[in-house]
Amino acid sequence: MCARFVQHLSPRLYAQVYGVSLDVPLPNAPGRWTVAPTDDALVLRRHPEQNDLRLSLLRWGLVPVWSRDPSGAAKLINARAETVADKPSFRDAWRKRRRCVVPAEGFYEWAKGPSGKVPHFITLQDGAGMALAGLWEGWKDPASGEWLRTFTLLTCAANPMMAELHERMPVILDPADVARFLDDPDPRDLLAPFPADAMAHQPVDPAEAKPGAEIPPRAKI
Repeated sequence: MCARFVQHLSPRLYAQVYGVSLDVPLPNAPGRWTVAPTDDALVLRRHPEQNDLRLSLLRWGLVPVWSRDPSGAAKLINARAETVADKPSFRDAWRKRRRCVVPAEGFYEWAKGPSGKVPHFITLQDGAGMALAGLWEGWKDPASGEWLRTFTLLTCAANPMMAELHERMPVILDPADVARFLDDPDPRDLLAPFPADAMAHQPVDPAEAKPGAEIPPRAKI
């Protein structure tokens, strides 16, 4: 499971990393040290009308198109890779290629410690950003007619390093596989654990992983 991640660069810098344009000017998307469920975050996706790759600001917690209301969004922050093509909440987005990539500098996972659960900050060994695999969906409010666009993160079985903390982990894509994940009819072979020897983790202060926290993650002493 993944319930917190870091996305602290500016929209312009992420656009440069992926070589794409912004969906619209995004002055309300400052860098965030702790993105939590129901927060807005930047995602890379194909625009549903123009079909070009863009960075968009979507809400974390997928609302299926058939939902009566968005109240269950906080429960659908993750989608299991093994069942994403078949589970009713996600299969429509998967089959219609409403896939997205969520740029992140790392994510948090909690593990048992001597005094309770302790958050660990997980990064790549080389310090590069992560490309987290996800799905997005559009839901139209029947009362107002307004559209709400949301996303979920795909998860897979943990690699040996992550298994020390949790049995699941987010799907991290190799940069070379981003285009195929977004466009291939069935890229399920990409939904595999990232190599453990390319990742690192360290315990951090619990205050740094709380919703709304704007503190850079630091090793816990």
